[in-house]
Amino acid sequence: MQLPAALSWLLIVAGAWNLVVWPQFLRRVMKDPRARDESGRATRFLTVHLFLVAVSMTLGAAVAVVGFRTLLA
Repeated sequence: MQLPAALSWLLIVAGAWNLVVWPQFLRRVMKDPRARDESGRATRFLTVHLFLVAVSMTLGAAVAVVGFRTLLA
């Protein structure tokens, strides 16, 4: 495998890793007692982690797309 193809696969794997790992993390955060207050409203703990997961998954998807595009180019 040539170096550019290997780097493309590295980007694809890194993107896929983010898309697999972060939803699992979010499930754990949602179950955490710090995620909701006594009235059931979302806390800053949950809000910050939702933002973190959203950004990380968006970047993961973008990295995977770049990997596929470079692999096909």
